[in-house]
Amino acid sequence: MRPLSFFRAGSIDDAVAAVSANPDSAFLAGGTTEIDLVRLGVIAPSLLVDVNDLPLTYLEDTDNGGVRIGAMARMSDVARAPRIVERYPGMSQALLLGASEQLRNMASMGGNMCQRTRCAYFRDGQSPCNKREPGSGCSAMNGVNRGHAILGTSDQCIATHPSDVAVALVALDATVRTIGPDGTRTIPIESFFLRPEDTPSVEHPLAHGELIVAIDVPDLPVARASRYVKHRDRVSYEFALVSVFSAMRVDEAGHVSELRLALGGVGTVPWRAHRAEEALIGRPATVENFAAAADAELRDAVTRPMNEFKVTFAKRAIVRELSEVISS
Repeated sequence: MRPLSFFRAGSIDDAVAAVSANPDSAFLAGGTTEIDLVRLGVIAPSLLVDVNDLPLTYLEDTDNGGVRIGAMARMSDVARAPRIVERYPGMSQALLLGASEQLRNMASMGGNMCQRTRCAYFRDGQSPCNKREPGSGCSAMNGVNRGHAILGTSDQCIATHPSDVAVALVALDATVRTIGPDGTRTIPIESFFLRPEDTPSVEHPLAHGELIVAIDVPDLPVARASRYVKHRDRVSYEFALVSVFSAMRVDEAGHVSELRLALGGVGTVPWRAHRAEEALIGRPATVENFAAAADAELRDAVTRPMNEFKVTFAKRAIVRELSEVISS
């Protein structure tokens, strides 16, 4: 048995100092994934610094009309907050389609940004995995990879990012606010999630001891009509095979004037569909153009025999979602 120490921080400064002083330590928020990984032996910190008592559960308006979400706000509370439901319904839907109700009641928004992949080879603690043990190899490449990524992959890792709400936040251009040993930082969320490339074990740009304290979501009028649709093998408590976040505005001439589109379940990171957005903005909102935009987005998909269906699946999901937005 490996000894594990526990410290409940009473302030942000205490939490940052405690983790910064011990290179083998980690923050503990909701713990819904982290404790599983400790039990499985996938991670083995010698010290967990509990941040649940920190005053970071707020949900408040910002001066520029957006919303600031405290890092310790629970997923279920954020999902049902009237200002989120009204201004960012797609984000609310993404939260409510993640995990189970029990987990959503415990999981924090900041912790969700740092949750690890659900790749079985990463979690079993025995199979070669470059994300868990750099240089050991990737068992998923020729293994059971039906649920794995087709976008943003590398020859080091094809694990999907599991978060639903992160897909919404990427589409909404949210920012992550942190406090660490070197001060405060604001990180655009699309830069927060790192593709595997040659260093799949490095998943975000946080320094050791740097704590997420809030997530800022800007004021976006188009987000009031946003939606999140999740396709999966069963109707609840399951990760996405393909999910789509969309927020679209069409002008009086029937042309797409604004579009925010992101995908889950297909990328190594929450996937902002920039190519599809660029292909559609300014063009007629037709099924043919939706299909062309989906083709553009999936053009560089890299598949394995078990997950090649995701290319067609993702294209159809994009076309269906945008078509339903128009018809509604």
